[in-house]
Amino acid sequence: MMESSVDMWPIINDILRREGVARQHLNSYNEFMERGLQSIIDEVSEIEVETTEYPYKIKLGKIKLQQPRIMELDGSITHVAPMEARLRNLTYASPVMLECNIVEDGKILESRFIHIGDMPVMVKSNACILHNLPEPKLIELGEDPKDPGGYFVINGSERVIVGLEDLSYNKIIVDAEETSGALLYKAKVYSSIVGYRAKLELIMRPDGSIVAKIPGSPVDIPLITLVRALGLESDKDIANAVSLNETIQDELEPSFEKAGEIITSRDAIIYISKRIAPGMLEEFQIKRAETLLDWGLLPHLGKN
Repeated sequence: MMESSVDMWPIINDILRREGVARQHLNSYNEFMERGLQSIIDEVSEIEVETTEYPYKIKLGKIKLQQPRIMELDGSITHVAPMEARLRNLTYASPVMLECNIVEDGKILESRFIHIGDMPVMVKSNACILHNLPEPKLIELGEDPKDPGGYFVINGSERVIVGLEDLSYNKIIVDAEETSGALLYKAKVYSSIVGYRAKLELIMRPDGSIVAKIPGSPVDIPLITLVRALGLESDKDIANAVSLNETIQDELEPSFEKAGEIITSRDAIIYISKRIAPGMLEEFQIKRAETLLDWGLLPHLGKN
């Protein structure tokens, strides 16, 4: 990669002057609190409670954050500011309330907000009592008006989350890697849903065949076998699903040869099951294979 002759520091300094050094932390926290938490609840949606007499469901609704507060020794509840949390070795946090609806036979029997825990509040975030306060008020509360925020107060100590650079999820990344003098082409995707992430990797070997690495499988699975396990059986259907370009379809010939005598979806599932759960009963092996295909293979696309 060629280095640019353009001096980037004026641009960086301008961004820091306008946005501050903590803006990325504040934006990330605000996004999580205002949208991320609710998306996690929506993903779960409801909880089935099995009882011998009256089975019912708890349908989860809105989630909301109350003002930062603490419980005193006498049991009373008082609101707290970051400086007080620092001085008293407290955690600056807010109660998280979740709307829970008890549903039986499709009817809501009871609805109320339940305290499900406390969430540390990032200083100067939208959930913080210091947010958008004028300088005189900040000074009155014992705060430095120039403090950019972007950190937490945990047991009286200021804590910051270190940002990490990560690969984009749910996007295909293609690269080449030289191993033992041979060039391997790889395509990988980090498939992500709320609370779960799985990596799928396709590798083109030197002989031209393509294999798949999926979470939960100790061995590579031939691509054509994997596709047949998903329901496409004929060579023509598989080739057309990859591409209608005949040149690209010709590139699949080594992969079809690796599939051998596995020509039906049932054969493919049995092939995979014997490799991920060797020595187990066939019924258990097949169940493991089906679960692997449901959860280990691109979970962001669903189970169907």
